[in-house]
Amino acid sequence: MTDVLDPLLDATFKGFPPGAAPLRRSRVGTQGWNVLAGDLPLPLAVIRRPALGHNIGWMQRLADAAGVRFAPHGKTTMSPQLFRRQLDAGAWGLTFATVAQMQAGLAAGARNILIANQVLAAADLGAIAALRVTHPDVRVLFLLDSPAQLALIETVSADQPFEVLLELGVAGGRTGVRAHDDALALARRAHASAAVTLAGVECYEGLSNTGRSEDDRPAVDDLMDRVERLARQCDAEGLFGADEVIVSAGGSGVFDLVLPRLRPALSRPVAGLLRSGCYVTHDQGHYQRLVHAANRRLGCTDDAGLRAALEVWALVQSMPEPGLAILAVGKRDLSHDLGMPVPLATCARARRDIRPAPEGWAIQRLNDQHAYLHLTSETHDLRVGDRVCLGISHPCTTFDKWRWMPIVDDDYTVVDAIVTCF
Repeated sequence: MTDVLDPLLDATFKGFPPGAAPLRRSRVGTQGWNVLAGDLPLPLAVIRRPALGHNIGWMQRLADAAGVRFAPHGKTTMSPQLFRRQLDAGAWGLTFATVAQMQAGLAAGARNILIANQVLAAADLGAIAALRVTHPDVRVLFLLDSPAQLALIETVSADQPFEVLLELGVAGGRTGVRAHDDALALARRAHASAAVTLAGVECYEGLSNTGRSEDDRPAVDDLMDRVERLARQCDAEGLFGADEVIVSAGGSGVFDLVLPRLRPALSRPVAGLLRSGCYVTHDQGHYQRLVHAANRRLGCTDDAGLRAALEVWALVQSMPEPGLAILAVGKRDLSHDLGMPVPLATCARARRDIRPAPEGWAIQRLNDQHAYLHLTSETHDLRVGDRVCLGISHPCTTFDKWRWMPIVDDDYTVVDAIVTCF
């Protein structure tokens, strides 16, 4: 566990100073490094400490105020250090997409884990069964959505039943039972099986989020109506096997819409469970658009809501023609699946004063190691060797490109660091 929480970093880690001696992660913040002073090589992904702390506290308070448990989705960052911060802030547990991912959560101290996916491979089921023997204080739940999956679970020998949540899905979407009658039949089948205990109902509402309340509200309401109807009927038939029923939804983009729907009135206690993940660093693109709408619905200003904490800094490598700057950063360094990076600021070579990027600057194309920054007539006298700060869209697919990230203060002094376990 020590190596996972406090591993040794060295120059094989992208962004680590090439001339620096190897050191433990916990000592990074004592080195006095500053990004703008050129102490670390670029490109470099950094996390802004003030925004990070704000986001972790903000979302936890939102869940607490709604009387709902919070299990942040760990696949966003896969960082044990961030998991520890989320748990220390009050998170009930952590969510993961795979059984392999949960090992990082265990190292961070999580004792409640939800695999928000269908577990069916014998090796994965065996790993969960073994974990419950060696760590009886750890609770692991996963999703069930078909008789075929249940049949595979029933072939695995385990000392006690696996805890499952029945997943409802939407037509054309990802996993999850589509029809109410099919879901109820599966619930009855699970109740009759010695291999599983039906602990609740789950859904994922995120694939159809648009950032337009007039579209998102009815879509979420329709799905949550289905969840509640199924939960009520399973409750009426005595199909749940746990002392309390878990009702869970994702909530990264429409957390405000799902929160009030996670505690339907049943005959036994209900534990609502929110699983937002991208909130921890937020972004400057896809989730910014979605959360802007959520802020309006909550009566919250954007400044008071979630704040972008993740940035990628890059060098101007070449200015081969008017109106174009080539940055030494690319697909290997930042996300591009849900929108191009956003130019935020510039900092001239050998200086530390930051200037906002002019309106109209845009990254229009990425290669593996290059970004095409198209400029307006206002260029800030940008030169080869200057630094450009980029905001990202979709934090999940930026985190997986870095083995470590420094955490920086407002003046870009490195005060801490995180590592990732992808």
